[in-house]
Amino acid sequence: MHDMPGYDYHIDIPGTVLFDGKQAMKGYALNKMCYDFNKAENREGFKADEEGWMAKYGLTEPQKEAVRKRDILAMIDAGGNIYYLAKLAGIFKLSVQDVGGLQTGRTTEEFKEYLASQA
Repeated sequence: MHDMPGYDYHIDIPGTVLFDGKQAMKGYALNKMCYDFNKAENREGFKADEEGWMAKYGLTEPQKEAVRKRDILAMIDAGGNIYYLAKLAGIFKLSVQDVGGLQTGRTTEEFKEYLASQA
């Protein structure tokens, strides 16, 4: 069954980072930190000491730099899963539409218009 998708399986979609097994391993620390933002006290702890919080979870330097720059696309490239990153985006005061715009190369307003046109 060598045609079965697995750890080394990859689909190339131009401009898209596919969240697969390799990305999951690469982004484990970042995604774990973001998952823990489900608790308000963890979100507050992060806001009080971002650097300490990132060190506590063992983020890689590219992950830390992406967080410092508030660069959601770089976080995705560093293994972040958008479903976990949504909590971090919320801490940064970014809406789902803001992130959607970033992912599609649109402004937030252009992305909202695009969504409305698809309804």
